[in-house]
Amino acid sequence: MRLFQVDVPAPAGLGLDMIAVPEGALLDLDLRLEVVSEGVYASGTVTAPLAGECGRCLEAIDTEVVVDVQELFVFPDSTTAETTDEEELPRLKDDTIDLEEVVRTAIVLALPPNPLCQPDCAGLCPDCGGRWDDLPDDHSHDLADPRWAALQALTSPDAPTGPPPTAVADSTGDQRPDRLKEN
Repeated sequence: MRLFQVDVPAPAGLGLDMIAVPEGALLDLDLRLEVVSEGVYASGTVTAPLAGECGRCLEAIDTEVVVDVQELFVFPDSTTAETTDEEELPRLKDDTIDLEEVVRTAIVLALPPNPLCQPDCAGLCPDCGGRWDDLPDDHSHDLADPRWAALQALTSPDAPTGPPPTAVADSTGDQRPDRLKEN
């Protein structure tokens, strides 16, 4: 059994659209390698810095993730190598193991698809785009529905007072809205 603690640069494309490990950032690998009958068993943790943006308010997120890794790297001439595909279990090649795919999978699966800057992030105001967390508690917008604009004009201070105009009946008794009289 051997213990390794090593820092390695992060490969490109390690993450999701909204949150990822920056390329070249240092990944802290704290691993234990054990020789078992069929290969080398690697286990331990990987700590990686994360950068992204909140899925609700678009604020920058700067944090880190710690993931567990566990993988068996089989010997090329073992029974396990003969009975499994290389896609199922990775192989030792020239007495070396390639941890990149194992680390990549562990980190990407641990990332949230919709990251938040804080668990109770309220997001953005749909009218002005301000962050709800930064706006006062009484923040509101007096946006009238355009379909009600004509009625709102009647309640404005410069609107005429009194009853609305009524339709005048013509000689046949039909009311004609195009002929209005004032009361």
